[in-house]
Amino acid sequence: MILRIGHLSTFYHTAILLMPGGPLNGSLGVEAEWRLFGTGPAIVDAFSRAEIDLAYIGLPPAIVGMDRGVDICCVAGGHMEGTVFSGLKGSLRFSQKEGLEPLLEQFSGQRLGVPGKGSIHDVILSDCLDRFSLRDRIEVVNFPWADSILEAFIRGELSGTFGTPALAVGLRRFARADVVCPPDRLWPDNPSYGIVVSRSFMREHADLLTRFLEAHESATAFLRKDPQRAAQAISDCVKVVDESFVLETLLMSPKYCGRITPAYISSTMKFVEAMVRLGYIKKVLNPNEIFDIGPMDQVHGPGDHYRNMINMCRIQPLFRL
Repeated sequence: MILRIGHLSTFYHTAILLMPGGPLNGSLGVEAEWRLFGTGPAIVDAFSRAEIDLAYIGLPPAIVGMDRGVDICCVAGGHMEGTVFSGLKGSLRFSQKEGLEPLLEQFSGQRLGVPGKGSIHDVILSDCLDRFSLRDRIEVVNFPWADSILEAFIRGELSGTFGTPALAVGLRRFARADVVCPPDRLWPDNPSYGIVVSRSFMREHADLLTRFLEAHESATAFLRKDPQRAAQAISDCVKVVDESFVLETLLMSPKYCGRITPAYISSTMKFVEAMVRLGYIKKVLNPNEIFDIGPMDQVHGPGDHYRNMINMCRIQPLFRL
């Protein structure tokens, strides 16, 4: 059987480590077909057409798919807190005392760029604007690719962005921008991405799924234990950014593990409530409709490693958690 895997062009996903030519190439023990997508919603559409078996995806677009009847579930985590708020140098910075509201208010009458409608970044931004009654005062512009956000910012069409750590690093390097709110302050423990599978695939190919999850967890361990070498390996694979760019991306939000933790589930359920309130989905799903934690628990065992990288890495992380 050929395992059909959907993925995004995200450096800190384990996909790039497991793909042919990556440092962990061959660890899947099965032939795999890797398909690149621009956004999570596009991945959900592919699931609905039975074109893929498994995918790397942010949980909000997966939940939108579940709400409309796509027969998928999340079986593993991968990363927490992968949304970063960036703005022009000189913008206000997040203040623990004042919170997010005054930070966002400075963008009244301006435009914020964010990936596609229904992406995790889009939901976080929409929730912030709704809670602070700013939806009519700030224009949100959705883009199908992160590169388009960077280009629009450089052209002066955007004043700020909500997006991945890689986008934040690109903005810092090429667009006179900087992080105005670190990822752990926007939405603590948010499910940056997870491994989502077709339920029929999970039922019919449990052994294959176990082999994938073992490889996935090994790859998250590589990111945690040796980010410098991981950054070099990823840079060698993608060939479009240097090692220092990848390392800065990995350290922007250094929380990597394959396990689905209680905090990961709790944060996801807050997303569900916000998505109903904001009109992304029609009903509140329960955790059993979203997750099946059994396969990963068997592979991983108790506990998790999401915060281990901060202690293990000799390179100082960009933000204190």
